[in-house]
Amino acid sequence: MKAAEPTPDFEQFRAELEAVERKIAGEIDPGIRAMVVAVAVFVLLISLVLPHAGHARGFDVLLSDAAAAAEHIGLPSRVFVWFTTVFGIGFSLLALITRRWAFSWIAAAGSAIGSVFGVLSIWHRNTPEPGNYHGAGPGIGLIIATLASIVLTFHWVRVVWNRTSVHLAAEEQRRIVEAKAEEVRRRRLFGED
Repeated sequence: MKAAEPTPDFEQFRAELEAVERKIAGEIDPGIRAMVVAVAVFVLLISLVLPHAGHARGFDVLLSDAAAAAEHIGLPSRVFVWFTTVFGIGFSLLALITRRWAFSWIAAAGSAIGSVFGVLSIWHRNTPEPGNYHGAGPGIGLIIATLASIVLTFHWVRVVWNRTSVHLAAEEQRRIVEAKAEEVRRRRLFGED
């Protein structure tokens, strides 16, 4: 029995299947985690209007306003608010809307780094500055934003590392097809047809 020769139509179909597989590989399916991520993003948005230290709100820290300067907001807090805004809010929303794996990975990495800066910011607000200046401690906005950033990191990492069953099935099917094609090439090479 002779193996079927691949036709140009099949090769075109195979290219389309590989394109669909690449598209599926680039997508995420957060499932119920999408709701948790959306709530965490909303909490991060709310934290920007809450005080981060004294009278300095999150927006004041983000924009380096006079209120932030009056409260002696340090670099860790500024970095944290920027990471929260860009990665925690921006890339998380992009990942939820587009369902792209790359955006969710960027959101996970940025949120993880932001979480570290959030904890560092809380620590920084509790440490007296040189000159024996004792400013306001961490505000409710800073604490809530840090916790939301940690929750966001946890859920994005879980989403990024999970693969959909459709993707795994497509990958397995591709392996089977490639193994059969390799077997056909091997038989032709050694004249076993």
